Amino acid sequence: MSVAPRLLTNLCYLAMMSLSIGLNLLPVFLTTLSATYGGADGLTAEQLGRLGAISFAGLVAGILITGPLADRWGAKPFAQLGNTLIALSLIAAAFAPSYALLGAAVFVLGMGAGVLDMVLSPVVAALNPTRRAAAMNWLHSYFCVGAVVTILAGTLALQFGLGWRETCLLLLLLPVGLLVAFAPLTFPALSTVGGRLRLRTLVHRRWFWVALLAILLGGATEAGMSQWLPAYAELGLNYPTWVGGGALLLFSVAMAAGRMVVGAVGPKWDPFKVMAWGSGTSVILFVIGAFWPGAGIALTACILVGFTGSCLWPTMLAVTADRYPEGGASMYGALGAFGNMGGICMPWLVGWVADWRDLHWGMAISAFAPALLLPLVLILRRSKSV
Repeated sequence: MSVAPRLLTNLCYLAMMSLSIGLNLLPVFLTTLSATYGGADGLTAEQLGRLGAISFAGLVAGILITGPLADRWGAKPFAQLGNTLIALSLIAAAFAPSYALLGAAVFVLGMGAGVLDMVLSPVVAALNPTRRAAAMNWLHSYFCVGAVVTILAGTLALQFGLGWRETCLLLLLLPVGLLVAFAPLTFPALSTVGGRLRLRTLVHRRWFWVALLAILLGGATEAGMSQWLPAYAELGLNYPTWVGGGALLLFSVAMAAGRMVVGAVGPKWDPFKVMAWGSGTSVILFVIGAFWPGAGIALTACILVGFTGSCLWPTMLAVTADRYPEGGASMYGALGAFGNMGGICMPWLVGWVADWRDLHWGMAISAFAPALLLPLVLILRRSKSV
């Protein structure tokens, strides 16, 4: 790989960290936001879950809007737009005076993340055509690295008496820096001229529909735990706030490690078997995390879901790209939209169940996502139809 593609690939990794800010900033501050915007009684669990859902709704909107346009206009304008939206929404979230305006800022933050999510995967795939699966897992491992940076910044801010507003402003440095770094670079075409397999053709392929449902459940597996782990550690397992932030930090480290392992191993392991094992072990860990009587073991199980569930999203992207290599940006957009729909539904569902019963049952409901994913992965592996 020449210097320019290597530089752009590395900047895309950093941009995945910028994207990660939009989805990992909220969980660290759920209890703080409850007190800030909910008055004496605080926000309900459903209202807190709604913020996570709003963020993912913005993400899906950004993906759906960007997908068809990126094939026509190229990736660079949208890489710049994504970082701009993230920067502006961080400023807006820092100064939001009400829950409603905070929700609006979080939606735009998610939209900026969605715009980046739409273009980064096809750009990295185009830059690394001979090692697409490995590059995809490395790219998505940097989402977890970004989560670690975001969570660490938020946790340290809480420890030093800073809050939500100051942390938002501190994290501005990354998207603003990327705006400057991307400006002089040339991005690759996302599909070959006249060779792209159009989305309206893909939607007639049964294999593709199963893949869409599978990546939705993979997204739900991640979001169910990542969006609620700090609050669950504090409210469900009775740990102090800083432990909840540290647990989410370790969850993200475990997820990064899992993706790096799969990326390093590459074709030596059957990707469908990897996803099957990840789904099955995640179900077991969700149940232990929700109901084990010892808080330490329960929290450890929750953290380990980061490792076992880490492969589901990027590996499903990779096997679909291998099946349909001329899918273009619109195919990545459809996959990303469905994956993030899982992120919309699951955090809200966890909050709804927590209000109805308690947070232990709320976390347990997340186990349905990997449980339903397991048979779909096996169907995809057996199927010879394209």
